[in-house]
Amino acid sequence: MASENLTPQKWAFRLTHILNTVQSVETRFPVDVKTLAKDFSHDLYPDDPITLVKGGDLPKFEGGLFAAPPGKKGWGIIYNNSMDSPGRINFTLAHEFGHYLLHRNDYPDGIQCGEQDMVKWDSEYGIIEQQANVFAANLLMPLDDFRAQIAAKAKVSFDEISHCADRYSVSLIAATLRWIQFTERQALLVVAREGLILWARSSPSAYKAGIYYKTSGWPPIPVPTGSLASGSFSGVDRRAPVAIGEGVWHTDPCEEMVIFSDSYDFTISVVQF
Repeated sequence: MASENLTPQKWAFRLTHILNTVQSVETRFPVDVKTLAKDFSHDLYPDDPITLVKGGDLPKFEGGLFAAPPGKKGWGIIYNNSMDSPGRINFTLAHEFGHYLLHRNDYPDGIQCGEQDMVKWDSEYGIIEQQANVFAANLLMPLDDFRAQIAAKAKVSFDEISHCADRYSVSLIAATLRWIQFTERQALLVVAREGLILWARSSPSAYKAGIYYKTSGWPPIPVPTGSLASGSFSGVDRRAPVAIGEGVWHTDPCEEMVIFSDSYDFTISVVQF
């Protein structure tokens, strides 16, 4: 059977509808991607299913979608078995499942994905990686359920982000990225390493207000002096919101909290105006 030409969102919605129908509220989350990928692919594409999902030695990659060896049919999803974060593994599996549904016919030799493929959700980084991330986010963290955990107008806390990461078995950065997509607050997510901004993402209302950082194709931007991420505050719980004066992250004052990534080598600043 030929692949159906669905968008990443529609594939995720289709699977979400199935899971909502067959699972109880108590067992709905987190999504068991290993079982879902095998069962769904066997039902829909019995001549081209996912037959293998496991960890493996992938020193340069987070995970990959691999075609079966000659003489065998189907596909395998393999994640880097050196990863020790269940959330990071789960998102990787969903990401590769997305590649299977969306891209396997265009990439018959398979696709291998690195760290940046999993955490950068903008289309500038690569359209197929962005599509796989959109699929994974919608499958693992449906917006209706996420909004039931954190209201769209609510100021977010570290505990709430951590709760969502645990509920959906995703990394803290994946949960934060999902929140920044739907919050109605002016908010900014900034990822930094060694005092330099790697990339940033704005909520829709923040972007409209001109609160954003351009990083793609630009020289590295230092973390602003006076911000929590810069180390300007000592003796404070950086996971709790700290008042930041005007002119630091933007012309307006704001609150900032810093989340140390549970599995990646960087920090995440959540800035709320």
